[in-house]
Amino acid sequence: MNDWPDRRTGDRSERYGRGSASPQPESARAMPHIQRRPAPPQRPQVPPQRPQTPPQSHGYDDRHQDGGYGNSPDPGYDSGYNTGQVYGSGSGGSDGRGGGGRRGGGDGGYVQGGPAPDWRRRIKLGALTLVVVVLAVSISTYFWADSKLKREVDLAKVIERPESGDGTNYLIVGSDSREGMSDEEKKRLRTGSAEGKRTDSMMILHDGSSGPTLISLPRDSNVEIPSFKGSESGKMFQGTGRQVKLNAAYAEDGPELLVRTVEFNTGLRIDHYVEIGFGGFAKIVDAIGGVELDIPKAFKDKKSGADFQAGKQTLNGEQSLAFVRTRYALPGSDLDRTKNQQKFLAALASQTATPSTIINPFKLYPTLGAGLDTLIVDKDMSLWSLANMFFAMKGVTGGEGTSMNMPISGTTGSNLVWDKAKVKQLVQQLNNDEKVTVKGN
Repeated sequence: MNDWPDRRTGDRSERYGRGSASPQPESARAMPHIQRRPAPPQRPQVPPQRPQTPPQSHGYDDRHQDGGYGNSPDPGYDSGYNTGQVYGSGSGGSDGRGGGGRRGGGDGGYVQGGPAPDWRRRIKLGALTLVVVVLAVSISTYFWADSKLKREVDLAKVIERPESGDGTNYLIVGSDSREGMSDEEKKRLRTGSAEGKRTDSMMILHDGSSGPTLISLPRDSNVEIPSFKGSESGKMFQGTGRQVKLNAAYAEDGPELLVRTVEFNTGLRIDHYVEIGFGGFAKIVDAIGGVELDIPKAFKDKKSGADFQAGKQTLNGEQSLAFVRTRYALPGSDLDRTKNQQKFLAALASQTATPSTIINPFKLYPTLGAGLDTLIVDKDMSLWSLANMFFAMKGVTGGEGTSMNMPISGTTGSNLVWDKAKVKQLVQQLNNDEKVTVKGN
């Protein structure tokens, strides 16, 4: 029986692996012949195609252009040799790692086809960021400033009010209030230590399409106290025809009775009330670095502390307060004082409402803080209305408006009597928002 596997031939004794005892070297021994079954027919296989190498733009290639090293190898052959070529440096913009990022070239630029920076988009983004920041700061500043306003005057308590005309009328009051002032400040500013407060100056500012008009109301003006409703008690007080100085109305029942008295004696409706005391006035001036003023004639007053030479000069807070309070050293007494007050307030507004103050936070915030902490306004006054008032005040000296005293016809005792005919014509022009042609004293 043949113990060889199927289809094998040859002597069993001569098979491979008979041991080292054979005299014939193993390498010369005949290998047994194995017959194989014929392989079934196979489908022709398509050789895998080698990925085509994109056109070179960078790197070293030491092959001939025919694809080999002096020969023409089989196109399916891949030696696996990396020549250092950067793939995708063409239209794909790849950096060899599947991405499209920047690659620094030898000249410090971008790899050919890399994305260029979108400067237009960056500029738009930067501008948008700036606008958002400016809006955020502006809005926060507005609410901060609005919260500091002291809205203490209720004009709804004023009875029997005249009809509203065109434009806006502000009653601006400078009081001798010493609220918040230390003893040292009272001594330095020569305000004294009187209790309570009285009006030291009163003005009507009309803001309309025909330009602003600033009208001073002398504190010694002779007026009638009408019937009124007590601001604190709510009690009605009937008018008796009593004639007093205008500043007495404020001393008797505060801002509400002062507004009622002005409206009754002029026929002009007051839309907003603004009051500032001694201390606040001086702080505002110091916050903006002083007010430049041209004083035509030298004067000195021991009571107010004024001591000025003629010519242009910059007044600090203490000097400014002395300037607007002086009346005994002036020939026209209270009438001349009101003119100085108009001149100074217009200069103050002109030098405060400027871009150098508004856009400079180191001047804007101290100025707003000093002014808003001491301003007393009516309950309907907005920060926007207050800003309009300052810009209208600035326009008085800018050639756009008019400044004047209330027309005076004479005196009764020490009181100044208003010219009723001229006052009526003046109020009519203001209500109709016409250019004021009436002349005051």
